[in-house]
Amino acid sequence: MTRKFIFLVNPIAGIKKKDVVIQHINDVFTHRNLYYQIIHTDPSGEYAFVKEKIKKENITDIIVVGGDGSVNQAVHAMHKLPIRFGIIPQGSGNGLAFAAGIPKNPLKALEIIINGHVSKADAFSVNHHFACMLSGIGLDAQVAHDFAAQKKRGLSTYITQTLQNYIKTKGYSFEIETDNISFSTEAYFISVANGNQFGNNFTIAPKAILNDGLLDIVIVRKINKLKLPAAVFKQLRSKNNLQEIIAGHQQKDIIYFQTPFLVIKNPDAAPLHIDGEPMVSFPELKFDIIRNCFELLQPGG
Repeated sequence: MTRKFIFLVNPIAGIKKKDVVIQHINDVFTHRNLYYQIIHTDPSGEYAFVKEKIKKENITDIIVVGGDGSVNQAVHAMHKLPIRFGIIPQGSGNGLAFAAGIPKNPLKALEIIINGHVSKADAFSVNHHFACMLSGIGLDAQVAHDFAAQKKRGLSTYITQTLQNYIKTKGYSFEIETDNISFSTEAYFISVANGNQFGNNFTIAPKAILNDGLLDIVIVRKINKLKLPAAVFKQLRSKNNLQEIIAGHQQKDIIYFQTPFLVIKNPDAAPLHIDGEPMVSFPELKFDIIRNCFELLQPGG
């Protein structure tokens, strides 16, 4: 079957202009005589016209040039169609791309798009909102809200917002329910991850696999703030093992476990993000895995 590609280019993702990436696409695909089109992403995530193109023109591959938010919108809109998704990571965090082993270098990412292999990837829902990669409640979500309001993007801006919110945060109360246990805790933030990435190659959930049918839950409990950086750094360095949720687990600074289903009661209205995009929060959040949701081009042949 002849492959036909559409590149969805987010012109504002990340901090770099996309002209260089577009030139790489033009050079590589023209040289190899491959069929392709370049279309700008839609900020609203409305891709009805692209879906019609896929059906009428037998498009086989949708490639997102952008970050996790752009990937989320494209996969959400088109994952039920018989297509493969690829990523040229150009966002601020690029969590899904890095979790899948896709490099930020556009030429290397293009090589994976052309010669990589296809694997199924899970997704999940948050109160029926679609998520490809990561959702956060609390401190990291407040950072996402504040980061989205900044004119200047990039890692330095993200770090600045993180430090400012670290100083201000007082933590939140949560009630956690899985299919076999429930407990209450105070925490600075909770990450619900399908892949291992927090973004920018920070590994928040080291045991996460994109297609294992499980969500990785990382609860950073409310502890002495002087201890917080070391506790989070330990998690990012993959030094915390998966835990069974049993008596005494709340003696841990960070609770880390896996489950296919989760309910978080959120009485303090802690803020929410989904794949790095700020969202309106809810007093109760329900997380459900979506098994083998879409096909993703990844390294390997």
